[in-house]
Amino acid sequence: MSTSKTASRSATGSRRPVLAGVAAEVRRDTALPGLDHTGLMLAATLRALDDAGVEGTTVDAIVVPRGSWSKGNPAGRIADEIGATTARTVIAELGITQTSAMRIAFDAIADGADVVVVVGGETRHRDAVAKRAGGSWSIDVAAMERASASGPADVEPDQVVAPAESLVSAVEVQRHFAVPANQYAIVESAIRHRAGRTPAEHRTHLGRLWHRFAEVAASNPDAWNRTNPSADDIVTATPSNRLIAAPYTKSLVSQWTVDQAAAMVFVSAELAAGLADRSRLIYPLAAAESNLMVPLAERADLDRWPAMGLCGQRALADAGLSIADVDLIDLYSCFPAAVQVSAAEIGVSDDVPWTVTGGMTFGGGPLNNYTFQSVVKIAELLRTQPGSTGLTTSVSGFLTKPAVAIWSSSPDAVDAPCTWSDVTDDAVAATARTPFDAEATGTGTIAGYTVLPGPDGSPQRTVAVVEINGERTIVISEDPRIAGDLLGRDGVGAVVDVLVAGQLNALR
Repeated sequence: MSTSKTASRSATGSRRPVLAGVAAEVRRDTALPGLDHTGLMLAATLRALDDAGVEGTTVDAIVVPRGSWSKGNPAGRIADEIGATTARTVIAELGITQTSAMRIAFDAIADGADVVVVVGGETRHRDAVAKRAGGSWSIDVAAMERASASGPADVEPDQVVAPAESLVSAVEVQRHFAVPANQYAIVESAIRHRAGRTPAEHRTHLGRLWHRFAEVAASNPDAWNRTNPSADDIVTATPSNRLIAAPYTKSLVSQWTVDQAAAMVFVSAELAAGLADRSRLIYPLAAAESNLMVPLAERADLDRWPAMGLCGQRALADAGLSIADVDLIDLYSCFPAAVQVSAAEIGVSDDVPWTVTGGMTFGGGPLNNYTFQSVVKIAELLRTQPGSTGLTTSVSGFLTKPAVAIWSSSPDAVDAPCTWSDVTDDAVAATARTPFDAEATGTGTIAGYTVLPGPDGSPQRTVAVVEINGERTIVISEDPRIAGDLLGRDGVGAVVDVLVAGQLNALR
């Protein structure tokens, strides 16, 4: 695999980034008032700074990924509250991977900064409680309550990092293909088909897989849901665990209605050398990302993601490791399809745990922030195992833009470079594509599909990727008979008629 020199960067010596402080915040109370998302991020930042042993006034930059909250500049408010009056504030929009948000910190340190905070958070759970109560949440941090309406929260950030392309198209929105659960469920159907499982056998497989995640969450004090449901409870549809998009029940999808935040304090190796407790330092060894945008329907193999494999290969190679050398792993886990595809591409064995948090269903999946939760937990665990290594992944979009990062608690790692690579060009060459035509009609075969329930929970709608004369298209059917038929069997490869563009008219 080759990548041009402009697609990678290494930081060494005094300009090498070091992870010095981490903190995760989880608040499960529902008493009004409480912290909003900015307040929760501030709480995490203050704890991470204390963990690092550095003062807030020394912070040179604050990076915050945009969450479900759409307005404001939390980075500016945090900078004001910690006394970092000259800190550069950066907002990374949706579509920028969470690992890429950390790259901003790495680059800042390589270019001369000494302390950079990366923090994200959500309070969707609290917002939902407040909405039901007919009120709104307020910030209960006294210092933040003093901020005026014209304060830093309303000042534009110094930098906004946004993706070059939209993650979804108008056709995908119109045909129910832009809903995350629907699209990942379609990937799941391709995984099931390749494995040769019946729908019932695959549900059993998913139950066992996700129960492993639930068990990890049960022992993680920072996890949102620590109830540890059984494998059967996870996959069985009930009024409290409704079917979302077959085969996914509520317990198989990301839980983003959480109150969680996570913060990381990155420092230069030069500053780290003067910290009181250097035994707690964690060293990023390598990271790799791909920014290739290939819509799912255009991928020749719906259950493959070469870009993730390339990210894993490059990051491991730059770190001088093989996947067998990695002690701790956390795979981005918005849906079971994401972890299965990532594990297959990177070469992660079934014999090792795939999560340290409990995953996004049970550990909690705050929008555009989960990877921070996993890095914080990886760091905490690496500190208890001197000389060990960890791997984290990010996913942006629908298996669209991946990233892999390698971490170490070995003191010797301070002398190793921290390398960041972009493997987009390699991903272009490695990704097989099939032409797409939104207006295609005729007789074709199903490449992947999901069944959606009606109000009463019975099968109602089908969303499918169909291949007709060598071209792909996205179709929907509102015929409950077709939905019921496909729900009970492996319909990948089934012959269908598309008489009107976008409509699955008949199942043969």
